[in-house]
Amino acid sequence: MLYAILCYNSEEVVYSWSQEEDDKVMADLDVVHQKLLSQGRLGPSLRLLPTTAATSLHRDGGLITDGPFVETKEQLLGFYVVECKDLEEAIATAKDLTKANPASGGGYEIRPIRLFLPGGDVA
Repeated sequence: MLYAILCYNSEEVVYSWSQEEDDKVMADLDVVHQKLLSQGRLGPSLRLLPTTAATSLHRDGGLITDGPFVETKEQLLGFYVVECKDLEEAIATAKDLTKANPASGGGYEIRPIRLFLPGGDVA
């Protein structure tokens, strides 16, 4: 079954990292990425731009506003699509990502995926 593993954290923390710190976290995460790729379990994964670049469409009346749709303490920073045999394996994968990403606070939300349309390549 496919699972979405959503990465939440404080943008203030993550975007305050120096380039060196960011490169270190990305290199540590890449170890997990390469493991998942070698197992044929990693689908699309994305790192999102800050919420200041977001636009939201609200259900009530089609209101469009700048910024994230939902007010939360942490922000959705990116997500993975990973093939896992069950929820336990998805939790273990999220734990590996947590170990590679030392930012305090935040966490990973794990959701089973009901429909997956891979689409084409985007630049």
